[in-house]
Amino acid sequence: MLTLTPALTVSYEAKHVFLFISVLEFAVGLLANVFIFLVIFWDVVRRQPLSNYDRVLLCLSLNRLFLHGLLFLCAIQLACFQNLKEPLSHRYETLLMLWMITNQASLWLTTCLSLLYCSKIVRFSQTFLLCLASWVSRKTHQMLLIVILSSCFCAVLCLWDFFRKSHFTVTAMLFMNNNTELNWQNTKISFFYTFLFCYLGSIPSFLIFLISSGVLIVSLGRHMSTMKAHPRNSHDCSLDAHIKALKSLLSFLCFFVVSFCAAIISVPLLMVWHNKIGVMVCIGILAACPSGHAAILISGNAKLRRAVETILLWAQSILKVRANHKADPRTLC
Repeated sequence: MLTLTPALTVSYEAKHVFLFISVLEFAVGLLANVFIFLVIFWDVVRRQPLSNYDRVLLCLSLNRLFLHGLLFLCAIQLACFQNLKEPLSHRYETLLMLWMITNQASLWLTTCLSLLYCSKIVRFSQTFLLCLASWVSRKTHQMLLIVILSSCFCAVLCLWDFFRKSHFTVTAMLFMNNNTELNWQNTKISFFYTFLFCYLGSIPSFLIFLISSGVLIVSLGRHMSTMKAHPRNSHDCSLDAHIKALKSLLSFLCFFVVSFCAAIISVPLLMVWHNKIGVMVCIGILAACPSGHAAILISGNAKLRRAVETILLWAQSILKVRANHKADPRTLC
């Protein structure tokens, strides 16, 4: 049986390194998702029509901003305030539960993205699949609205539970007296069931995501075999669309599997082995995954790539003007 030495506290050096990495991951995630949000929102300001893909990206970037903020607050709470030899504080429990709700919403939004890819890229021949693809394109607004409202509803319930627990904390402590161990066991059971419920609720969206990604892979295989049988042009727009869509979806799948493993491992590290360093490593992994997927989304989207190139050209021109200004001898007089 695997056993780890409890590490209830960590050294100041390890804590500072963890907080530095957390700040760095938060800054990268913030910049990437704010960039995606501003580029798409600028079309709203200019009153240009948004595609369904842009709407999903807009909601996903906002979701990731909340996700990074919650993970950053979890990192601060874990490093500075939470002692693993004591029951989990209500603040830390609430942050973890809000993160689970936001992470589940992120999975549903990415599932909507995969369904959109299928409806726009894959060429269906069956009538049922054609009707289903048309329905997905028409019902994207409703799907996004359901995801947002259900996530907000769960978050409100979580916050209500937090304030209710905070209100009765003093009364509970008076009645519990020295039953700290019983309180710790109740916290463990409650957190474990909440964690299990959230991840069981992610199974339907994950299955839909896998099916739509599989359909795209099959469609890409058929398209490539058709191209080999009937070679026409070396450049094919449909092939590029397949590859970009699969790059986005498969990268999310890899990041999701890594983050899922980190989340699963963090539960026994937190509740059974009380290993604070292990939990810190898991939180670092969880914060890195959304940033990596945001970077891949930017690289695979023509509008976002053009915005990046414009910013880089603008920065390059500013640097060139400053260099010329310093090199000009007349400016030194």
